[in-house]
Amino acid sequence: MASYKIKENDLLQIKNLELLAKQVVEGFITGLHKSPYHGFSVEFAEHRLYNNGESTRLMDWKLYARTDKLFVKRFEEETNLRCQLVIDTSSSMYYPLEGLNKIRFSVIAAASLIQMMRKQRDASGITLFDDKIWFNSPSRLTITHQRLLFAKLQECLDQPSIKKGSQISGSLHQLAETLHKRSLVIIFSDMLQSGDDSLFAAMQHLRYNNHEVILFDVNDKKLETEFEFNNRPYLFRDSETGEEIKLHPHAVKEQYLASVKEFKNNLKLKCMQFKIDYYDAFVENDFNQILMPFLIKRSKVK
Repeated sequence: MASYKIKENDLLQIKNLELLAKQVVEGFITGLHKSPYHGFSVEFAEHRLYNNGESTRLMDWKLYARTDKLFVKRFEEETNLRCQLVIDTSSSMYYPLEGLNKIRFSVIAAASLIQMMRKQRDASGITLFDDKIWFNSPSRLTITHQRLLFAKLQECLDQPSIKKGSQISGSLHQLAETLHKRSLVIIFSDMLQSGDDSLFAAMQHLRYNNHEVILFDVNDKKLETEFEFNNRPYLFRDSETGEEIKLHPHAVKEQYLASVKEFKNNLKLKCMQFKIDYYDAFVENDFNQILMPFLIKRSKVK
């Protein structure tokens, strides 16, 4: 499909998340209409067709006069889908220190999904965690609720986590216990805590409770996935523990790439086993890599 990419400078400079989200979604929809995927619905609906036998109390008679069709007004409880956006806000998500980092990418992606969901009368909530869940909201559809979500997402950018680790497995277990209605759970994380099977037990907990799960593995492709550094020594610092080590990237690159490949392959295999949709999400790429998988998944779980 046609690709729409906002300039990185705008992503860094524009402080209004709602404005950014609108730009991302409008660009995506424009590209969608020019692509083979144009059949996907991304239209906002405030009404639904009247069903014979139900009360006429909520009938929109003015709309009937214009269209000669019977419609009733829709309300929040008639939402199409409930979606919980889960964002890892641990210190490693604030890498790299310059340019578009993982947390800003994830926040803008989440804001764009919230904007798109509102267009389709999908209710959204967010869960923010580092070494514990520090904010969790239910999924709702109202404008007031959307503004609260945007304010909390902005807080992630304004107040960086300092030496905070990631406890994704514990957070997902806790979330699985609090999500009472079947939901689509979308996770943004760099997956740096997921070294054992506890993560997959937590995801299995979500699936056992009939939630659908999409995992976006957020990384800086050049620096983290491909390990492309200049030919000189660097001082590497663990953003979560503060531990430092000085080394030449070329001396460890081969071993590093092999370890990353093994880790990613295992992660993808486990996700496949548990019927979890896994996607690489690179901060260098546009937000179509987030919005299109959501739209495809949504068409299957409505």
